[in-house]
Amino acid sequence: MTDGRKPRSERGQLDLFRALPGDFAPRDAQDLMAYPFFSLAKSKRVAPIDFAAGSVSIRVEAVPDHGMATIWDADILIWAASQIVEARDAGLRTSRLMAATPYEILTYVGRGTSSRDYQRLKAALDRLQSTTISTSIRQPAEGRRHRFSWINEWQERSDREGRPDGIELIVPDWFYQAVLDNALILTIDRAYFDLTGGLDRWLYRLVRKHGGRQREGWRFDFHHLHQKSGALSPFKRFAFELRDIIRRQPLPGYTLFLETEVGGRKLLAFEPTPGCGKPVNALVLSGTPTIVPSGTGGSCYQEPKQGVTYGSKIGNRSLNLESNEDSNFEERADDVENIIRSAAGGLRKAEKPDAPSMPGAAGSLPDSPASDSVSRPVLARLPLDLPGDR
Repeated sequence: MTDGRKPRSERGQLDLFRALPGDFAPRDAQDLMAYPFFSLAKSKRVAPIDFAAGSVSIRVEAVPDHGMATIWDADILIWAASQIVEARDAGLRTSRLMAATPYEILTYVGRGTSSRDYQRLKAALDRLQSTTISTSIRQPAEGRRHRFSWINEWQERSDREGRPDGIELIVPDWFYQAVLDNALILTIDRAYFDLTGGLDRWLYRLVRKHGGRQREGWRFDFHHLHQKSGALSPFKRFAFELRDIIRRQPLPGYTLFLETEVGGRKLLAFEPTPGCGKPVNALVLSGTPTIVPSGTGGSCYQEPKQGVTYGSKIGNRSLNLESNEDSNFEERADDVENIIRSAAGGLRKAEKPDAPSMPGAAGSLPDSPASDSVSRPVLARLPLDLPGDR
């Protein structure tokens, strides 16, 4: 028997959190930075994203009316995460129910404030609300899935006289809990909002999440990056666009390199760009003052990277296993397979009766100096105009 009362809506159970004024640092959720949750194209995407790596599985689905939420729409979630963290750190009470004016959101993420920009904001909210995600990330039991939309609901507000008074939106608990966990939030460069390409934006978030401030940088296999992006473009097109990004160097705070293994596998490597006034392994132009006046824009001179480098001076970069387990699982499997293939090829040549026995030849014994090139494959850093991609 029921008491006849209507169940309270989600909105009625939440306290309203009013957006804070100020131009504070943007924050992003690491889960959103590391995995393919958004469309990277400006055109409408309806085809779902399916991703699986280790224990992580993700499926993102869209409806034909609105299409999938894009990586530009995710700026609204960055705004929301930044608001929640800033308020929490100030000792204020936060909530999943948030209120703001379109002007506050648009100016924070570096957009215009014309009527057309307002309409685009509403379309972005529609895509965020209609896109559904099913994932195993941060689920307590193996095999369980959490299903949600990026925004549970949103509506336009009005004052007592009926004039527009901003918007209200409710973010999902999966996202809200990640934002409240300091270990799952990273500060990003405000210049991120100036990146216009979807692949540029996705790559910056991935680099910022995995690379962090580690001095030795990071590297990713091109094929694994293609899978991790969730992009619909074929691999050859994706590889072409990656190489163009390496040529342009658009990512704030990071330098990108193209590396290739002896077997031909191509890697995207990146490392933090050293800041002015910090000790770096670089050349400084003679006569350059060591003290830069306050307010002067950053301008550092570095020793240029060589176009082609061979030998043992450039080796495989560290996999940084402690913070990239899913990605490195695949990397380690590929590396082991490459070593096994190289060793097997060497043994086959050694078994031939006419195989050369000179030191350093392909048929040399495993404990000879030449075997180092098998057990420790080196990388050659190559120019960007290589013919074709695997």
